[in-house]
Amino acid sequence: MSGIGSDHIGARFRPARFFGPELRVWRGLAPLWTVFWGYGVVASLAIVVLFLTAYDLSELAFQQVLIVVSALYTVWVLVGIWRCASNADPLWRDMARLLTVAWALNTALVLVFLQIDFLMHCMQG
Repeated sequence: MSGIGSDHIGARFRPARFFGPELRVWRGLAPLWTVFWGYGVVASLAIVVLFLTAYDLSELAFQQVLIVVSALYTVWVLVGIWRCASNADPLWRDMARLLTVAWALNTALVLVFLQIDFLMHCMQG
């Protein structure tokens, strides 16, 4: 039985439409500069600010959530940058891909050391 309310809600929220820009990034169909600067730099900085705030407030559970979110987000955005670089000028494509490799290594090291710091904190008290 389909009521007016259920049809109305179903018509309003469609994941493919809601996440359309993100799906375009994942598929490599978005402009490289938008993905690199918007999703890569600005959004990643927002996650860092949230983490630093949680760290300053000693919110250990939220720190752990942000470490996982950061890891998953980083995988998504780096794959997106790599794929979107295919459509860019060769200079920007190569530069973006080189920075993507460096970014991946840096993020992996930072997240590992943050996790070690968290485990050391848990073992102390």
